[in-house]
Amino acid sequence: MKKYFFLLFLAAGTAQAAPFASGHAENGKQLFASYECSSCHQARMGGDGSAIFTRVGRKVSSPDKLIPQIKFCSGNIGAQLTAQEEQDLAAYLNQRYYHFQ
Repeated sequence: MKKYFFLLFLAAGTAQAAPFASGHAENGKQLFASYECSSCHQARMGGDGSAIFTRVGRKVSSPDKLIPQIKFCSGNIGAQLTAQEEQDLAAYLNQRYYHFQ
């Protein structure tokens, strides 16, 4: 019995929720469009701006770096995002570009 309890405990300890599981990607997509995030990315990278997400040496290389980057970018444009909106944007960006597990 103890052996099975230990295995259950071990499995539960290693299970992780998907990053930004509380975010709603569809709302994040709408926020990305409404704040015209692509316009800044286009100015920095050219084209449609999406290369900013996948370039070599990008700033966001793990899920824990995405929300701080969203805060930085939203601060640059004076956006007052709620914590939920940050999660929504992160969920969208992760779904669309990053694919963090």
